[in-house]
Amino acid sequence: MICALGSAVCFGTASVLQAAATRATTPGTGSGVDPALLLRALRQWRYGAGLGLDGAGFVLQIVALRSLPIYAVGAALAASLAVTAVVAARVLGVRLSSTEWAAVAVVCGGLAMLGLASGAEGGGTGSSALRWSLLGVAGAVLLAGTVAGRLPDRPRALVLGLGAGFGFGVVEVAVRLIDSANLANPALYALLLGGGAAFLLLTSALARGSVTTATAGMVLGETIGPALVGVVWLGDRTRPGLEWLAVTGFAVAVAGALALARFGEAPEAEGTGASGVTRAG
Repeated sequence: MICALGSAVCFGTASVLQAAATRATTPGTGSGVDPALLLRALRQWRYGAGLGLDGAGFVLQIVALRSLPIYAVGAALAASLAVTAVVAARVLGVRLSSTEWAAVAVVCGGLAMLGLASGAEGGGTGSSALRWSLLGVAGAVLLAGTVAGRLPDRPRALVLGLGAGFGFGVVEVAVRLIDSANLANPALYALLLGGGAAFLLLTSALARGSVTTATAGMVLGETIGPALVGVVWLGDRTRPGLEWLAVTGFAVAVAGALALARFGEAPEAEGTGASGVTRAG
Protein backbone atom coordinates (compact mmCIF):
# COMPACT_ATOMS: atom_id res chain seq x y z
CA MET A 1 0.00 0.00 0.00
CA ILE A 2 2.94 2.35 0.65
CA CYS A 3 4.09 1.76 -2.94
CA ALA A 4 0.57 2.38 -4.27
CA LEU A 5 0.33 5.66 -2.35
CA GLY A 6 3.82 6.63 -3.47
CA SER A 7 2.73 5.99 -7.04
CA ALA A 8 -0.28 8.29 -6.54
CA VAL A 9 2.02 11.03 -5.21
CA CYS A 10 4.27 10.72 -8.27
CA PHE A 11 1.35 10.73 -10.73
CA GLY A 12 -0.46 13.56 -8.98
CA THR A 13 2.63 15.80 -8.90
CA ALA A 14 3.48 14.96 -12.51
CA SER A 15 -0.02 16.03 -13.52
CA VAL A 16 0.53 19.64 -12.49
CA LEU A 17 3.79 19.81 -14.45
CA GLN A 18 2.39 18.11 -17.54
CA ALA A 19 -0.74 20.24 -17.58
CA ALA A 20 1.19 23.48 -17.69
CA ALA A 21 3.40 22.10 -20.46
CA THR A 22 0.51 20.72 -22.51
CA ARG A 23 -1.50 23.92 -22.37
CA ALA A 24 1.58 25.89 -23.49
CA THR A 25 1.86 23.91 -26.74
CA THR A 26 0.22 24.73 -30.05
CA PRO A 27 -3.17 22.96 -30.41
CA GLY A 28 -3.17 19.86 -32.58
CA THR A 29 -5.37 18.60 -35.35
CA GLY A 30 -8.42 17.90 -33.19
CA SER A 31 -7.96 14.14 -33.40
CA GLY A 32 -8.11 12.17 -30.18
CA VAL A 33 -4.89 10.41 -31.18
CA ASP A 34 -2.40 13.15 -32.01
CA PRO A 35 1.26 12.02 -31.71
CA ALA A 36 2.45 15.42 -32.97
CA LEU A 37 0.84 17.11 -29.97
CA LEU A 38 2.69 14.73 -27.66
CA LEU A 39 5.98 15.49 -29.43
CA ARG A 40 5.42 19.24 -29.01
CA ALA A 41 4.64 18.76 -25.33
CA LEU A 42 7.88 16.79 -24.90
CA ARG A 43 9.84 19.91 -25.82
CA GLN A 44 8.62 21.49 -22.58
CA TRP A 45 10.92 20.70 -19.66
CA ARG A 46 7.97 20.47 -17.31
CA TYR A 47 6.43 17.70 -19.40
CA GLY A 48 9.74 15.81 -19.35
CA ALA A 49 9.98 16.19 -15.57
CA GLY A 50 6.41 14.95 -15.31
CA LEU A 51 7.25 11.91 -17.42
CA GLY A 52 10.16 11.17 -15.08
CA LEU A 53 7.76 11.16 -12.14
CA ASP A 54 5.34 9.04 -14.17
CA GLY A 55 8.13 6.51 -14.70
CA ALA A 56 8.85 6.35 -10.98
CA GLY A 57 5.14 6.05 -10.28
CA PHE A 58 4.82 3.21 -12.78
CA VAL A 59 7.59 1.23 -11.08
CA LEU A 60 5.89 1.69 -7.70
CA GLN A 61 2.58 0.70 -9.31
CA ILE A 62 4.07 -2.57 -10.57
CA VAL A 63 5.43 -3.38 -7.11
CA ALA A 64 2.04 -2.65 -5.56
CA LEU A 65 0.17 -4.77 -8.13
CA ARG A 66 2.42 -7.70 -7.26
CA SER A 67 1.29 -7.58 -3.64
CA LEU A 68 -2.18 -6.02 -3.53
CA PRO A 69 -5.52 -6.68 -5.25
CA ILE A 70 -6.15 -4.56 -8.33
CA TYR A 71 -9.12 -2.81 -6.67
CA ALA A 72 -6.89 -1.44 -3.90
CA VAL A 73 -4.19 -0.21 -6.28
CA GLY A 74 -6.77 1.31 -8.64
CA ALA A 75 -8.40 3.28 -5.85
CA ALA A 76 -5.00 4.48 -4.64
CA LEU A 77 -4.13 5.67 -8.16
CA ALA A 78 -7.44 7.53 -8.40
CA ALA A 79 -6.33 9.32 -5.25
CA SER A 80 -3.67 11.06 -7.35
CA LEU A 81 -6.43 13.63 -7.97
CA ALA A 82 -6.24 14.53 -4.29
CA VAL A 83 -2.46 14.88 -4.62
CA THR A 84 -2.92 17.08 -7.70
CA ALA A 85 -5.36 19.28 -5.79
CA VAL A 86 -2.97 19.76 -2.87
CA VAL A 87 0.05 20.35 -5.14
CA ALA A 88 -1.93 22.82 -7.27
CA ALA A 89 -2.90 24.66 -4.10
CA ARG A 90 0.75 24.89 -3.02
CA VAL A 91 2.54 25.42 -6.32
CA LEU A 92 -0.03 27.24 -8.45
CA GLY A 93 -1.80 29.13 -5.69
CA VAL A 94 -5.13 27.44 -6.49
CA ARG A 95 -7.73 27.98 -3.77
CA LEU A 96 -9.46 24.86 -2.50
CA SER A 97 -12.95 25.28 -1.11
CA SER A 98 -13.95 23.67 2.17
CA THR A 99 -15.89 21.09 0.16
CA GLU A 100 -12.76 20.17 -1.81
CA TRP A 101 -10.64 19.86 1.32
CA ALA A 102 -13.40 17.59 2.66
CA ALA A 103 -13.16 15.53 -0.56
CA VAL A 104 -9.40 15.14 0.00
CA ALA A 105 -10.15 13.86 3.50
CA VAL A 106 -12.82 11.51 2.10
CA VAL A 107 -10.30 10.03 -0.35
CA CYS A 108 -7.84 9.46 2.49
CA GLY A 109 -10.56 7.85 4.61
CA GLY A 110 -11.57 5.53 1.78
CA LEU A 111 -7.96 4.47 1.24
CA ALA A 112 -7.56 3.81 4.96
CA MET A 113 -10.58 1.49 4.86
CA LEU A 114 -9.16 -0.29 1.82
CA GLY A 115 -5.81 -0.68 3.53
CA LEU A 116 -7.47 -2.38 6.49
CA ALA A 117 -9.68 -4.65 4.38
CA SER A 118 -7.41 -5.65 1.49
CA GLY A 119 -6.03 -9.14 1.38
CA ALA A 120 -3.09 -10.35 -0.70
CA GLU A 121 -3.27 -10.36 -4.47
CA GLY A 122 -5.28 -13.19 -6.00
CA GLY A 123 -3.55 -16.37 -7.11
CA GLY A 124 -5.24 -16.48 -10.51
CA THR A 125 -2.97 -16.30 -13.54
CA GLY A 126 -5.65 -15.57 -16.12
CA SER A 127 -6.59 -17.57 -19.20
CA SER A 128 -5.35 -17.15 -22.75
CA ALA A 129 -8.76 -15.75 -23.63
CA LEU A 130 -8.32 -13.03 -21.01
CA ARG A 131 -4.89 -12.11 -22.38
CA TRP A 132 -6.16 -11.85 -25.95
CA SER A 133 -9.25 -9.95 -24.80
CA LEU A 134 -6.99 -7.47 -23.04
CA LEU A 135 -5.09 -6.89 -26.28
CA GLY A 136 -8.43 -6.37 -28.05
CA VAL A 137 -9.47 -3.76 -25.48
CA ALA A 138 -6.16 -1.94 -25.96
CA GLY A 139 -6.79 -1.82 -29.72
CA ALA A 140 -10.33 -0.57 -29.12
CA VAL A 141 -8.96 2.24 -26.93
CA LEU A 142 -6.74 3.40 -29.79
CA LEU A 143 -9.65 3.21 -32.24
CA ALA A 144 -11.92 5.17 -29.88
CA GLY A 145 -9.35 7.93 -29.65
CA THR A 146 -9.11 8.09 -33.42
CA VAL A 147 -12.86 8.64 -33.89
CA ALA A 148 -13.28 10.89 -30.84
CA GLY A 149 -11.84 13.89 -32.68
CA ARG A 150 -14.97 14.00 -34.85
CA LEU A 151 -17.33 14.34 -31.90
CA PRO A 152 -18.64 17.57 -30.33
CA ASP A 153 -16.65 18.94 -27.38
CA ARG A 154 -18.53 17.40 -24.45
CA PRO A 155 -18.92 13.82 -25.73
CA ARG A 156 -15.37 14.02 -27.13
CA ALA A 157 -13.99 14.84 -23.68
CA LEU A 158 -15.94 11.97 -22.13
CA VAL A 159 -14.81 9.47 -24.79
CA LEU A 160 -11.18 10.57 -24.50
CA GLY A 161 -11.34 10.35 -20.71
CA LEU A 162 -12.98 6.93 -20.66
CA GLY A 163 -10.57 5.72 -23.33
CA ALA A 164 -7.55 6.91 -21.36
CA GLY A 165 -8.96 5.28 -18.22
CA PHE A 166 -9.53 1.96 -19.99
CA GLY A 167 -6.00 2.16 -21.40
CA PHE A 168 -4.50 2.67 -17.95
CA GLY A 169 -6.79 -0.10 -16.68
CA VAL A 170 -5.37 -2.43 -19.34
CA VAL A 171 -1.91 -1.69 -17.94
CA GLU A 172 -3.04 -2.55 -14.41
CA VAL A 173 -4.45 -5.93 -15.45
CA ALA A 174 -1.60 -6.72 -17.87
CA VAL A 175 1.00 -6.33 -15.11
CA ARG A 176 -0.70 -9.21 -13.29
CA LEU A 177 -0.72 -11.38 -16.42
CA ILE A 178 2.99 -10.99 -17.22
CA ASP A 179 5.15 -13.33 -15.16
CA SER A 180 8.19 -13.50 -17.46
CA ALA A 181 9.70 -11.86 -20.53
CA ASN A 182 7.69 -14.10 -22.84
CA LEU A 183 7.35 -12.37 -26.21
CA ALA A 184 4.46 -14.68 -27.10
CA ASN A 185 2.32 -13.34 -24.25
CA PRO A 186 -0.45 -11.07 -25.65
CA ALA A 187 -0.60 -9.25 -22.28
CA LEU A 188 2.85 -7.78 -22.96
CA TYR A 189 1.64 -6.14 -26.16
CA ALA A 190 -1.61 -5.13 -24.46
CA LEU A 191 0.44 -3.29 -21.83
CA LEU A 192 2.49 -1.42 -24.44
CA LEU A 193 -0.47 -0.61 -26.71
CA GLY A 194 -2.85 0.26 -23.88
CA GLY A 195 -0.36 2.48 -22.07
CA GLY A 196 0.72 4.28 -25.23
CA ALA A 197 -2.86 4.84 -26.40
CA ALA A 198 -3.87 6.09 -22.95
CA PHE A 199 -1.10 8.70 -22.93
CA LEU A 200 -2.04 9.90 -26.41
CA LEU A 201 -5.72 10.21 -25.48
CA LEU A 202 -4.93 11.89 -22.18
CA THR A 203 -2.62 14.42 -23.82
CA SER A 204 -5.37 15.33 -26.29
CA ALA A 205 -7.91 15.57 -23.46
CA LEU A 206 -5.65 17.97 -21.56
CA ALA A 207 -5.29 20.23 -24.58
CA ARG A 208 -8.95 20.67 -25.59
CA GLY A 209 -12.52 20.13 -24.44
CA SER A 210 -13.83 19.76 -20.92
CA VAL A 211 -10.95 18.20 -19.03
CA THR A 212 -13.09 17.92 -15.90
CA THR A 213 -15.46 15.63 -17.81
CA ALA A 214 -12.51 13.71 -19.24
CA THR A 215 -10.97 13.28 -15.80
CA ALA A 216 -14.18 11.91 -14.31
CA GLY A 217 -14.43 9.43 -17.18
CA MET A 218 -10.79 8.43 -16.72
CA VAL A 219 -11.23 7.75 -12.98
CA LEU A 220 -14.22 5.50 -13.68
CA GLY A 221 -12.48 3.72 -16.56
CA GLU A 222 -9.28 2.91 -14.68
CA THR A 223 -10.89 1.74 -11.42
CA ILE A 224 -14.16 -0.15 -11.86
CA GLY A 225 -13.31 -2.38 -14.85
CA PRO A 226 -9.89 -3.56 -13.62
CA ALA A 227 -11.28 -4.13 -10.11
CA LEU A 228 -13.98 -6.44 -11.51
CA VAL A 229 -11.41 -8.33 -13.60
CA GLY A 230 -9.27 -8.81 -10.52
CA VAL A 231 -12.14 -10.16 -8.42
CA VAL A 232 -13.85 -12.30 -11.08
CA TRP A 233 -10.90 -13.71 -13.05
CA LEU A 234 -7.76 -13.27 -10.95
CA GLY A 235 -9.02 -14.27 -7.51
CA ASP A 236 -8.57 -10.94 -5.67
CA ARG A 237 -10.20 -11.11 -2.24
CA THR A 238 -10.42 -9.18 1.01
CA ARG A 239 -9.49 -10.18 4.53
CA PRO A 240 -12.07 -12.61 5.92
CA GLY A 241 -15.28 -10.86 6.95
CA LEU A 242 -14.19 -7.43 5.68
CA GLU A 243 -15.75 -7.50 2.22
CA TRP A 244 -18.17 -4.75 3.23
CA LEU A 245 -15.31 -2.52 4.38
CA ALA A 246 -13.43 -3.01 1.11
CA VAL A 247 -16.50 -2.19 -0.99
CA THR A 248 -17.25 0.87 1.13
CA GLY A 249 -13.66 2.07 1.05
CA PHE A 250 -13.43 1.62 -2.72
CA ALA A 251 -16.68 3.50 -3.32
CA VAL A 252 -15.72 6.31 -0.91
CA ALA A 253 -12.24 6.76 -2.42
CA VAL A 254 -13.55 6.85 -5.99
CA ALA A 255 -16.42 9.19 -5.06
CA GLY A 256 -13.95 11.54 -3.37
CA ALA A 257 -11.73 11.47 -6.45
CA LEU A 258 -14.70 12.28 -8.71
CA ALA A 259 -15.53 15.23 -6.46
CA LEU A 260 -12.03 16.54 -7.21
CA ALA A 261 -12.36 16.00 -10.96
CA ARG A 262 -11.98 19.70 -11.68
CA PHE A 263 -8.31 19.24 -10.83
CA GLY A 264 -8.07 17.46 -14.13
CA GLU A 265 -7.94 21.12 -15.11
CA ALA A 266 -6.86 23.17 -12.11
CA PRO A 267 -7.68 26.87 -12.55
CA GLU A 268 -4.90 29.17 -13.64
CA ALA A 269 -2.85 30.46 -10.76
CA GLU A 270 -3.12 34.20 -10.35
CA GLY A 271 -0.26 35.86 -12.17
CA THR A 272 1.28 32.63 -13.46
CA GLY A 273 -0.85 31.62 -16.39
CA ALA A 274 -0.16 27.95 -15.61
CA SER A 275 -2.72 25.26 -14.99
CA GLY A 276 -2.49 21.76 -13.61
CA VAL A 277 -4.01 18.60 -15.01
CA THR A 278 -4.13 15.09 -13.66
CA ARG A 279 -2.70 11.86 -15.04
CA ALA A 280 -4.00 9.30 -12.90
CA GLY A 281 -3.31 5.61 -13.54
